[in-house]
Amino acid sequence: MSLKNWVHKEFQLNGRSFSDEKELLEFSASISNALHTFLSDWFSEKPFVSVTTSGSTGKPKNIELQKEFMKNSAQATGALFQIGEKTKALCCLPIDFIAGKMMLVRAMTLGWHIDVVAPSSSPLEGIHKKYDFSAMVPLQVRNSLEKLDQVRKLIVGGGVVSFELQQQLQQVSTQVYATYGMTETITHIAVKKLNHGAWNHYQTLPNIAISTDDRNCLVIDAPKVSKERVVTNDVVKIISSNEFEWKGRYDNVINSGGIKLHPEEIERKLSEFIENQFFVAGIADEELGEKLVLVIESEAYSISENIFSNLSKYERPKQIYFVKEFVETETKKIQRNKTLDLI
Repeated sequence: MSLKNWVHKEFQLNGRSFSDEKELLEFSASISNALHTFLSDWFSEKPFVSVTTSGSTGKPKNIELQKEFMKNSAQATGALFQIGEKTKALCCLPIDFIAGKMMLVRAMTLGWHIDVVAPSSSPLEGIHKKYDFSAMVPLQVRNSLEKLDQVRKLIVGGGVVSFELQQQLQQVSTQVYATYGMTETITHIAVKKLNHGAWNHYQTLPNIAISTDDRNCLVIDAPKVSKERVVTNDVVKIISSNEFEWKGRYDNVINSGGIKLHPEEIERKLSEFIENQFFVAGIADEELGEKLVLVIESEAYSISENIFSNLSKYERPKQIYFVKEFVETETKKIQRNKTLDLI
């Protein structure tokens, strides 16, 4: 397979250009096994790439993504953010998962000059170079606030951006966007600006149609990135043909005494007051069916009643638990059920 059929002529990896795939593969092996394995897969004759889902909302599973769809997704991201050839990009996410893989696909498809570094919780530590584009998870963003100005545009996925972190992002020059998507949709199909004129709702990328099913869950028609309609478990409110408000996971909904509660909405209200990682969940209760509890990653400490001031009476947790360390996936997403098992 010729490199020119798969890679833009301007593509560079860690400061190097390449004349053929053999040269690129040899160089990638010196960076990491994960990078070399992915690129070997990318240049193979197979029309698809096998990827593993994160497992944050269920058991991780292997799925096959069409390479042509991955390139279409890269083109859509380039069009949305107006980032074409010679874009200086930083890949600091694990290449074992779709988010890291897609940074490479965008770079090869759009002709970026991309630097791949080992994933860490503080990805800009020791880096003095400026970048046009990068992708991080919230933990990486939080640990990089003092150096975030080195990145012009940043997408954040893999977890909810807390109220506190969003407030801190108002102080940096970086344009920061939360992303909505999943492995099945080849990462994001919608984004929401978080600072400097923040958007209230997610806006979809080009060629994406959205609707809801009878559960009010988002249904995605994206023929350029998925052969099949994707029915999600995300409860949303459709604002317009290309805008929606995310309410929370349908499978996280708590039915407490007949009142349906969305944990994510309650967490947004609490995030202004709680600095540690936390979540709310429902646990079995004889009287209510499920009772709402608050779980905080910390040694036990005294909680002020003031943190519940903007919650309705139904949204107030009936009990508070402290867990020394949450159970997380490899991509640092909280595994709620497994963490609850620790209580």
